[in-house]
Amino acid sequence: MSIADNLKKYKTEVEPLGLKLITVSKTQPIESLMEAYNAGQRIFGENQVQEMVDKHEKLPKDIEWHLIGHLQTNKVKYIAPFVKLIHSVDSLKLLQEINKQALKNERVIDCLLQVYIADEDTKFGLGFDEIIELLRSEEFELLKNIKIVGLMGIATNTQNEKQIKVEFNELKIFFEGIKLSFFRKDEAFKEISSGMSADYKIAIEEGSTMVRIGSSIFGKRTKSKE
Repeated sequence: MSIADNLKKYKTEVEPLGLKLITVSKTQPIESLMEAYNAGQRIFGENQVQEMVDKHEKLPKDIEWHLIGHLQTNKVKYIAPFVKLIHSVDSLKLLQEINKQALKNERVIDCLLQVYIADEDTKFGLGFDEIIELLRSEEFELLKNIKIVGLMGIATNTQNEKQIKVEFNELKIFFEGIKLSFFRKDEAFKEISSGMSADYKIAIEEGSTMVRIGSSIFGKRTKSKE
């Protein structure tokens, strides 16, 4: 099947539910992104800052760019002028840098706090207690150029669907608690970014509002140049 056909399949599954499809385009060539764009896709997710900057320069300007990979503080300045949503905020220090660069660009940048839900040492993210501590901190209160609009989580890379379901369920329950405690009157705090090609159906069952699909749309990724 073509990229357009694959994209249509996922759009048909996701969009009628009111959810957002993030097309993960990391390491994919411009031509593949344009095929998805011409098929109606406007939200693309990238892992690497330099790759996202390069693609932003070359592709239509009505694309929403989402940074979904681990973000280093010293690279925030490169995406601050245009990034729509940063999914992977995993420290107060990073949030402060995003706020600083957003202020320089006279923007408010939407962010998701990345929650550590997987049973894997290789995953990034904040623990439940760390997120509560961050949101209670005086430092967080000072940040006026960022907007926390939800949470992001990556489940364990396992064939055990029961474990994946438990992890996504924990994320949903935590989201609901954070919403009540810190964002009760904030309509913008509504996003749960969870689910990828292998586990998106479970994620949707467990409250995901954004799914991140890459290989199932574009096919096997080419080797990254970074």
